[in-house]
Amino acid sequence: MKFAIIYYSKTGHTREMAEVIARGLAAAGGETRFFSVEDTVDADYIDQCAGVIFGTPTYLANTCWQMKRWFDEGCRGIRLAGRLGGVFATAHYAQGGADVAIMTLVPHMLVKGMLVYSGGAAHGKPYIHLGPVALDAVGNHYEECKADFEIFGRRFAEKARELFPEK
Repeated sequence: MKFAIIYYSKTGHTREMAEVIARGLAAAGGETRFFSVEDTVDADYIDQCAGVIFGTPTYLANTCWQMKRWFDEGCRGIRLAGRLGGVFATAHYAQGGADVAIMTLVPHMLVKGMLVYSGGAAHGKPYIHLGPVALDAVGNHYEECKADFEIFGRRFAEKARELFPEK
């Protein structure tokens, strides 16, 4: 089963967390390709994907403008409808607005016709309510949260397999 992670990463933290999610996707039998919004996204590959996960750093308590611009202009010709979608965020502060950054992207995904998956708080611990968040300036949280990101990837792949067994 194929997956894509589309992200923006200025410092490399968001890309690093995308790689951790990909480990979880792989553990559940998924193949993942990464696409920065600064580069060309392979529409043919996306057409083959069961799911697409979006990653954003948090700036000024919101998603970065690069991700917003990609949804506004860069995803023309890329069919996202019917695919499972998820979002993750990186942030510098615990109260930095990562939840707002995630929720800013969810309506874009819905308008594109995606099925949005949060990570499944109903699965129990770790509770992932909207999508995983990595905090890189709060003690050791950045390293500690990698396990949650990997679990998110595994849960995402399992949900995609449940929804799209033919892919």
